[in-house]
Amino acid sequence: MADNYETFKEQIYRITKIDLNLYKERQMKRRIDALIGKHKITSYNTYVDTLKKNPVMFEEFVNYVTINVSEFYRNPEQWNLLERDILPYLFNRFGNNLKIWSAACSTGDEPYSLVMLLSKYIPLARIKIIATDIDKQVLEKAKLGVYNVKSIKGVPPKFVTQYFREINNSTYQILDNVKACVEFKQHDLLKGAYPSQCDLIICRNVLIYFTEEAKDEIYKKFNLSLKKEGVLFVGSTEQIIQPQNLQFASYKSFFYKKI
Repeated sequence: MADNYETFKEQIYRITKIDLNLYKERQMKRRIDALIGKHKITSYNTYVDTLKKNPVMFEEFVNYVTINVSEFYRNPEQWNLLERDILPYLFNRFGNNLKIWSAACSTGDEPYSLVMLLSKYIPLARIKIIATDIDKQVLEKAKLGVYNVKSIKGVPPKFVTQYFREINNSTYQILDNVKACVEFKQHDLLKGAYPSQCDLIICRNVLIYFTEEAKDEIYKKFNLSLKKEGVLFVGSTEQIIQPQNLQFASYKSFFYKKI
C-alpha cells in the first residue's frame, strides 16, 4: 500500500476500537493487505473511507482481523487429557457445578464440544458455560449451531447421533438442549471486564496473534478470573514461558493451575 500503515491503525481504532498495535504486525499487515487487495482497493485511506460507508465490508473486516478458525474437538489428544486428568481434578476440588468460560469461542465448536464431554458425567440441565468472542457475526453463527461435515469430523459418532440433527448430507445442527447449556456474549479480551470465580478457562489458538505484552496482560486477567487452583487451558502453540511470573504453575501439557 502506498500510504501509511501507522495512520491506518489509528483510523481503524477510531472506527472499530480494535487496537492493531496489540497484534503481531507482520502477520496482521499481510492479512489486511490481502483483504484490501481482494477488493481492488489501492490505498489504506480509500479502504477506511469504504469501511465507514459500507456496513457489509465493515463486518467483513472485523471478522477477518479477529481470526476465526475452529472445529469440534480440535487437537483431540488435549481433549483426552482434559477428560482423563483435568475434569476429575476439577470435580474433586470444586464439585460438579463448575463455572467454565470459553474465551474467544469463535463459532461455538469449543463450548459445544465441552458440553458434550461434560454430559458424560453431569446432566445437561446442570451444565452452564459462558462463551465469548469479539465478533458478533460468529456469535450469531454459534447460537444457530449449524455446521458442515468437516467441522464435526472430530465429534465421536455417539455424540453426532445423540446431540445433532442432520439437515442434509453435508450439514448438521446441534440440538437445543445442548445450546441451552451455553450463554454466548460479545467480549473483547483486550478491554472487556472478565468473569470472576471461574473454575476452568479455555482460551486456545488465539493469543498467538497478540504481542508478548498483550499476552501477558491477558494471562494476568485470566489469573484474576480464576478461583485459587482453578485451571487455564491454552492452545498447542501457546505454552506459557515462566508461568510462575504470572501466578500460574504448569499442571499438564497446555494446562496451567492458578497458584
